Amino acid sequence: MSLFDHADLIVVGAGLYGLTIAERAASNGHRVVVIDKRPHIGGNAFSYRDDSTNIEIHKYGPHFFHTNNEEVFTYLSNFTDWYPFELRVWSASGGKIYPMPINLGTICSFLNRYLSPGEARKWVEESAKEIAEPRNLEEKAISLIGRPLYEAFIRGYTKKQWQTDPRDLPAETIARLPVRFTFDSRYFNDKWQYMPKDGYGALFEKMAAHPNISLRLNVDWRDCRQDASKALVVYTGAIDGYFDYRLGALGWRTLDFEAERLKGDFQGCVTVNYADETVPWTRIVEYKHVRPETVCGDETIIMREFSRSAGRGDEPYYPINTSADKNLYASYVELARRESNVFFGGRLGGYSYLDMHQVVNSALKAFESKIGPRLGQCRK
Repeated sequence: MSLFDHADLIVVGAGLYGLTIAERAASNGHRVVVIDKRPHIGGNAFSYRDDSTNIEIHKYGPHFFHTNNEEVFTYLSNFTDWYPFELRVWSASGGKIYPMPINLGTICSFLNRYLSPGEARKWVEESAKEIAEPRNLEEKAISLIGRPLYEAFIRGYTKKQWQTDPRDLPAETIARLPVRFTFDSRYFNDKWQYMPKDGYGALFEKMAAHPNISLRLNVDWRDCRQDASKALVVYTGAIDGYFDYRLGALGWRTLDFEAERLKGDFQGCVTVNYADETVPWTRIVEYKHVRPETVCGDETIIMREFSRSAGRGDEPYYPINTSADKNLYASYVELARRESNVFFGGRLGGYSYLDMHQVVNSALKAFESKIGPRLGQCRK
């Protein structure tokens, strides 16, 4: 018997995009099989509770839900209760600590004097005049925020994140660098900023709990794709991998994590970015500060994060998106159009950086406009 017997829809990848598609299809009466090569659902947003501390650990790096999209917030609220959480991030630079993103507090601390909003804006504008026609990422950043802030907060972090000198990265890598001329230190501005009350793991389990959904974990698509000819497929893995890298490999960044269990409080906040090039990690996350009232005992768990180029055996996280990558992705899109029964989506399938709310929104729209109508036709 085939793994996909009686399935109307096969979803490859049990991340947020795949689970949203699966839940919508199941709720509309379709039989769905979801497979994932990992032993858990949730993709890179998967989380679990540490047994001894009750700290919610985000296995693949921190995920903080935020959105201005009421439809997305209402949809996910079907599967979780929430607790309010506004992320505040700090940046370590030159032996000092500053609030991020760059705001009036950052600028005043950096210059070691109080500036009014108007004075701070004028200082940034004067600093940014150095570059009129930026040719690379470094010059683009300087043209937006000026060299002093760029050198302190952007250059080293960017070099570590991309393992490339910013002067060798294209200017279009960054569209803007937000600067707030107020003391608002929240990382996001969105109307809804929350965390799932029982954790992301519980949220994903409820999304996948519909009786029309069959989960198959520890299953690699490459080992069973020959059995999938009779059903529609939603593929959320890397698009170049689907085609066995026929046209070449797209550029991706991947992440490595180094966890450490310690006593007490390590850094006093959730996230500290490390802007200095001499520090090998890009940031440290201390998860107990997300919801400290639920933590048991006096232990803490920190996670150092390192960025590097992804090889074919690595988990891809961020598309590099050079001009060559964009051209190669366009060629893969042409191949994808010839796959009459396969839809590609999500971060990896669409080769695009998306926040969680954008992933859910794109999945809801794709189901409404393409996948749902196609399933309806198949049923007829």
